[in-house]
Amino acid sequence: MRYIPVLHSVSYAGAWPGHSVLDVDAFLRKAVQLGYRSVALVAKRPHVSPLDYDPAARQALKKRLREMNLELAALMGYTDFTAGLEHPGIPSAEMNAAYVEALCQLAADLETSRLRIFTGYERPGVSYDVQWGELVKGLSLAARKAAHYGITLLLQNHHDLAVHHEALLWLLKEVGEPNLKLAFDAWTPFLQGLSGAALREAVVKAGPWIAWTTVADYVVHPRYRYEPQVVNYARQPPDVLRAVPPGQGQVDYPAFFAGLRDAGYQGHVAYEMCAVLEGGGSIDNLDRAARHFLEFLSWQT
Repeated sequence: MRYIPVLHSVSYAGAWPGHSVLDVDAFLRKAVQLGYRSVALVAKRPHVSPLDYDPAARQALKKRLREMNLELAALMGYTDFTAGLEHPGIPSAEMNAAYVEALCQLAADLETSRLRIFTGYERPGVSYDVQWGELVKGLSLAARKAAHYGITLLLQNHHDLAVHHEALLWLLKEVGEPNLKLAFDAWTPFLQGLSGAALREAVVKAGPWIAWTTVADYVVHPRYRYEPQVVNYARQPPDVLRAVPPGQGQVDYPAFFAGLRDAGYQGHVAYEMCAVLEGGGSIDNLDRAARHFLEFLSWQT
């Protein structure tokens, strides 16, 4: 199979208003019930926080995964390499690198070789190049620590810094660590205005670094505010995004997967319901979308 479907536990972590919550074991059972053989686990509460998983708990989870014949394809970390940088003296890069090392130790104990991470949010009042430099330093430290545990870091195009694919590729080259790869998703370039040939070209350009991708599909709802003095509505940026089952939204997935094929990508493709979902956050509705993803992915091979 060209693609390995992965269910991301954030979908059942109550991350969005109205979404149901399953604990880790219930989520694993749910994944098996839905037909998944691979999962990605949120590496924070309410799922697999390193604060809660001592050596015994790690062994128990590893055993449970084996009993259920489930691959733990990745742990999903939540870094922000510029957090606190607006305050002099805060070692943002070092703090995040230490957090990444803790997650790498957890990942190794659970026998997965992949950890998803983010870049950093842009801080007002701090020079862009200062923030960029802190990000490069932090990623370099983190990647070297990860290498000690045999972990590949999957950098997702999510946070402010280097969120455009051109900047992201520049960043990877500047850091220059072989175990720093891309978790490259379609919805970010879509929100930056890319579709069709432009989106396909972006995927091909990023292709040599892509080691993971997560599918999430959305519809865009413009926002307006009523202005009674002119009996009219004023457009309010930004628009609101609502999640829908994959292939039913506005993200140009035909172009994105064409780019993946052009780039020769084969591997894990995760699914997440990481926004308010059409139909609500009941278990039944989450399950319907998760089942639909398996069909959707089969159409891309």
